[in-house]
Amino acid sequence: MRKYILFTAIHFVMLNATAQNITPWNGKQCAVVLTYDDGLNVDLTNAIPALDSVSLKGTFYISDYFDGLKDQIFQWRKAAAKGHELANHTIWHPCEGGGIGREFVKPDYDLNNYTIRRMTDEIKAMNNMLMAIDGKKRRTFAYPCGDMKIHDSSYIDGLKNDFVAARGVKPEMLSIEKIDLYNIGCYTMNGQSGDQMIALVKQAMENHSLLVFLFHGVGGEHSMNVSLDAHSWLLHFLKQNQKDIWIAPMIEVAEYIKKIQSHLK
Repeated sequence: MRKYILFTAIHFVMLNATAQNITPWNGKQCAVVLTYDDGLNVDLTNAIPALDSVSLKGTFYISDYFDGLKDQIFQWRKAAAKGHELANHTIWHPCEGGGIGREFVKPDYDLNNYTIRRMTDEIKAMNNMLMAIDGKKRRTFAYPCGDMKIHDSSYIDGLKNDFVAARGVKPEMLSIEKIDLYNIGCYTMNGQSGDQMIALVKQAMENHSLLVFLFHGVGGEHSMNVSLDAHSWLLHFLKQNQKDIWIAPMIEVAEYIKKIQSHLK
C-alpha cells in the first residue's frame, strides 16, 4: 500500500509540475550539478575555495594524466570531508585520437589502441585510488573527451555495478524521467560570462530540468577556461536562489534520479 501511495504521489508531481510550478527535484524547480574535470590544481586553489565561500558542493572528476595526484591527496581528502564529491575520470584520460582537434592524444592512451579489459582495469584501479583517499565506495564516472566506446563497443556496460551514473558531454537539459543515468548530458564552459551561465540556470528553472555544468580551468591552467569572476557570479546566483534550485554533487542527484525512475517503471 505504501509503495502504491509513493508511486501515485510521484506521478501526480510529474504530471502537475507545470501547472503548479513544482517538480520532483527534491521539492525545487530544477537541479544544478557543478562538475570539474581532470583533477587540476586550480580545482583546489580556485574552485573549491569559491564553492566553500558560499557553502556549495561540487563534483570533481579526477584523473592523473599529468602526474599531479600524488601532490594533491591531502587536499582532496580535506575536500571530500567537506562534502565535495571525488569522482572517476580514469587514470590516464584515454580518448579516441586521430581526429581534428585530437592531436593531444598520445598513441599509448588512444582508445583505438585500448581493449575493453584494459579500460575496465584502469577505471577500477582509479576507483581503488579514490577509495584510498575518501573511504567511499559509491561513485560516479565521466567519460574522458565524452568518448563512450572502444571501436563499436560501449565500455561502461560492464561497469554499471561500479557506478551510480556516468556523465557524458551532450549539451542537454532533461526532465527527471528522460535522463539516461549512464549518459547524463552537460554544458561545457569555455569563456562564458557569468550572465551567460546564469541564463542556462534560468532555462533549467523554466523547464524544470537537470542542468550539469562542466568546467575545466577556473582562472587558468587549461585551454578550456572560465574566469574567476564569471565562476563566482554563477555561484552567488545559485546561492541566492537555493529556495528554487537544488544544488548538489552528482552522486546525490543521480541516486535521487535512480530512486524516482525506479518508481516510474
